[in-house]
Amino acid sequence: MTTNIETPTHLQDSQTLLSEAGFKTSNVWYHGTTSGLTNAILKEGLKRSGDKEINSATKKTMATIGNNYTERKDPIFLTQSKELAHFWANEKVRTRKVHTGNDETPEIIEVTLPDDLNANVKPDVGAVVMLMDLHQYMGQLEAIYQSHNLAFDLDKLQENAMEIPREEYLTKLGLAYYQTDIDSQYLSLVGK
Repeated sequence: MTTNIETPTHLQDSQTLLSEAGFKTSNVWYHGTTSGLTNAILKEGLKRSGDKEINSATKKTMATIGNNYTERKDPIFLTQSKELAHFWANEKVRTRKVHTGNDETPEIIEVTLPDDLNANVKPDVGAVVMLMDLHQYMGQLEAIYQSHNLAFDLDKLQENAMEIPREEYLTKLGLAYYQTDIDSQYLSLVGK
């Protein structure tokens, strides 16, 4: 599986984070977003389901077709790698373009948590759907693992998606979440 998302050199951190055991973790996390949201995030913090423009556009669309829309409070997505956050930032750019027509660029927010808050970062096991759907993210991961001559058996992962140990969603797949808002004091923009 291939992907067309090229990661800028200054964001390529897998060489220092990735081993046979997967991606190392610490109290530093990353969140992929867009230039259209960065200033608000740095000022107000990371909010669960915080993209007001997409929520508003979705609500308007649903009202147009006669359906009610109930806004969900999804957790905040985090990853331990700038390289992986860049993938998600590009996904957010694409989503916002489709929903709002905005032309934006991918940006990465660094999240540095004190130990007591860091303990609340959890593996994102909800990502099992991606494994079953051959999501582009899995192709990105496969390419990263292969570039470091590390095994990444995509077929095996997809066959056994429901049996993957919870912690491997974090270590092997770089997928984590945080269930509450994150205050702006813990955030900074990763330089370009």
